[in-house]
Amino acid sequence: MLCDMHTHSCFSPDAHRNASVDKMAAKAAEIGLSYITVTDHCDCNYWLPSYECDYPDYQQGDGTMFGCRDYAQASIARICELKESFPNLLCGVELGQLVQAPDIAKKVASDERLDFVIASLHMNTGKPDFYWIKYDKLDTSEIYALLDSYFGEELETCKTGDFDVLGHLTYPLRYISGDFGIGIDLRRYDDIIREIFCTLISRGKGIEVNTSGCRQNYGKPFPDLEYVKLYRELGGEIVTLGSDAHRISDIGGGISRGAELLKAAGFTHTAVFKHRAAEFLPL
Repeated sequence: MLCDMHTHSCFSPDAHRNASVDKMAAKAAEIGLSYITVTDHCDCNYWLPSYECDYPDYQQGDGTMFGCRDYAQASIARICELKESFPNLLCGVELGQLVQAPDIAKKVASDERLDFVIASLHMNTGKPDFYWIKYDKLDTSEIYALLDSYFGEELETCKTGDFDVLGHLTYPLRYISGDFGIGIDLRRYDDIIREIFCTLISRGKGIEVNTSGCRQNYGKPFPDLEYVKLYRELGGEIVTLGSDAHRISDIGGGISRGAELLKAAGFTHTAVFKHRAAEFLPL
């Protein structure tokens, strides 16, 4: 009954070119997943004319979601086209930087073809994606300043955004700790993370356990057990599992480990979204 609710096809500019939607759905069925949701990127701030895209080759073109004012038409249209052939296939979007371009975010999320919307934050306002930052060139105070802004913007997203779950809450650690080996004391953010969770719960929204970190240098999901337990203790019920696959071979990666983490946190179910409504499947 496990599902992979966070994957990227060739319509995402940072995904493998061979990751076609039909191949992804077939792979998910082959490995026994009940559902796969394709959630191609739509980073809302890339719509702003003043923003220089990190992927300049993809700023224009019908098949991308960065800077494309038709926002995901190709991705969503292809997913919907294949739904009859693949009953395990659901249509989603990973909506990045919602508060940096709220009108765009609202427009994208209102698409009635969507089953699922993930809210993500890949970069602070006016800063590059956390992927691009050279943390070994920063001192500790500068790194914590980035994290201060990050969690503040995450909280604002949770208060105002139209989405279903908050994606990879501890995303910056993928690079800061995973790739650069810099230790971070997340305890200084316990209060704001608690407020983030309380806000999500009050609005009927959930969190994602993103298992991409399990196959990367970080070695753990985003977020890890400690914070998933906190979310549960605060009354949270909606949790999705997502591999964040950007290639066929990573579909379903770490999902079983994520399910075990949910059980350890006290959950008996995981969530799948259809037509923007949560359905619960037993673990």
